[in-house]
Amino acid sequence: MNQAVLNSMTAAERRLVAETSREAMADLDEEELLALHSRIRRARSKYVSKYRRKASRTVVKRGGRGFSYPKNQRDRNKAEIFEVALASVSKQVGQHATRAADELKASRLAAARSGQSGPAKTAPRAVSSRRPATSRPRGVKKTTGGIKKDASSRAAGARRQARRDSR
Repeated sequence: MNQAVLNSMTAAERRLVAETSREAMADLDEEELLALHSRIRRARSKYVSKYRRKASRTVVKRGGRGFSYPKNQRDRNKAEIFEVALASVSKQVGQHATRAADELKASRLAAARSGQSGPAKTAPRAVSSRRPATSRPRGVKKTTGGIKKDASSRAAGARRQARRDSR
């Protein structure tokens, strides 16, 4: 990272960037990493917005984007530093999430292997003599609106076909 830009940052910004070092993030859990991620993202968004607003104002004054580019270096550099910090925190969050997913998968597989998951086993019920099971489920009873809509669709299709046939 650019040391001159780091030195130009406020103490709070420097602390925020320092929290993204590998050593500092090593002992953070997933919740703390997500909180750090949102703080870094807010800081990055702040400087990106400042850079864009200032650049759009100076384009008019200087007569072009190329002329205004060098005048807005500080905010651009700060945004870049926070972007790098955000990338490292995002990588750590991803690693934690992958680890947590693997642990959850392993625990679920272990529970399934030991027979602890699923519904409880009960004795089979006696067959009722009410009605034999049919191979097809019961059909849905149509409402009058559904019947009318289907009839309308069939009629429209018939009219369309009649037009084609008359050609």
